[in-house]
Parts: sequence; structure tokens; C-alpha cells
Amino acid sequence: MGLILFAGYLKNPEISVDALSIAMNILGWTVMIAFGFNVAISVRISNELGANHPRTAKLSVVVMALTAAVVGLLLSLGLILTRNVYPSWFADSNEVKELVKRLTPLLATCIVINMIQPALSGVAIGAGWQALVAYVNLACYYLFGIPIGLILGYKFDYGVQGIWFGMMSGTIAQTGILFWLIYKTNWNEEASIAEARIKVWGGDDNLKTQRC
Repeated sequence: MGLILFAGYLKNPEISVDALSIAMNILGWTVMIAFGFNVAISVRISNELGANHPRTAKLSVVVMALTAAVVGLLLSLGLILTRNVYPSWFADSNEVKELVKRLTPLLATCIVINMIQPALSGVAIGAGWQALVAYVNLACYYLFGIPIGLILGYKFDYGVQGIWFGMMSGTIAQTGILFWLIYKTNWNEEASIAEARIKVWGGDDNLKTQRC
């Protein structure tokens, strides 16, 4: 919502805010699907690692990433094919509809990325990297994405498209970092770590005896 606030200080603020609000709402609807992927893969990864099935966990990552990418591409394709039609569902102003139409390619790209990124975040959460994911999110959005968006939007006069590109660049950076972390992961080691956590948190009898 902060991006909509920033859009209020651009030229023609009413048109900018209206167009950005439409795009953000559409993105928000699609992200609901991505949240489902996030929860599903988080539970699957934690279960597989806890059961000491590293190969199955790794396969689950690949399946979920591909599924998220395919769903994102289908939604984006539908949006691009209807770019001359769907803006009229939300606005009567020709200026707003034209700006939404110009935002559509960026919106479609963002939908694909925002399908994959929550899936990768779910993998990290399921593996127990919650703190790391939080730091990556903060850095990519608040230290990278938003500043770039403001510079492009105000300094280089790209307006709403510049703000949106900045937000998207933060998501791309986050997705890239998570992809690299997951690619470099030793799943056998993660399964061993999960097993150790289960023994500690589940009250392993041997550990209890040693503590006594």
C-alpha cells in the first residue's frame, strides 16, 4: 500500500493512484494462489525432512517450483490476451484504462515472479530458515526495490511504471537469492538437522536420561 501512497505524489496523481490500485488488486488476487503454494510446500518440506527423506524433499521443491511457474504463466497469458478488455471492468476513465494497459506487461511479469517467490519462501520456511527469509525480504524490498522504484518514478520521471519496476526488481532479487540458497542446499544435511530438532523438541528419551 505504500506504493499507492508514493503514486499520489506523481504527476496526474488521481490517474496514477487509480491505475496502480487496479494493478495491485489484480496482483493481490493472484498472490492468494501463491500463498497456497507457500503453505503446501512448507508443510511438505518440513514433513519430508522430519521423516529423513531428503530426496523426496528435493523432488518436492522441483515439482512445486514448476507448478507455480506454470500457473503464473497461464494467469499472465490470460491477462495479456485481455489487456484491451479487463481495464474497463475497473474504470471508466480512458486515461486510467490506457495506463493500466501499459502496466499490463509489468503486471504479468510480476505475477509469474510472485508465484515462484512464495513457493521458494515456503521451502525455506519448511527447512527452518525463517530468520534468514525475513532478512532477505527486508533487504530486497526496503533497501533495494522501493528505493529503485522511487528513483525511477520521480528522478527519471517514469511515473507509475518506474515505481512498479522497482517493486518488481525487489521481488526478482529476493527470488534469485532464495533460488541460489535452495540450489546450494545439502538436503541430506538438512534432514539430519531436522532429525536432531525432533529429538530435542520431541523429548528424546536418551537426551532426557543424559540431562538427569
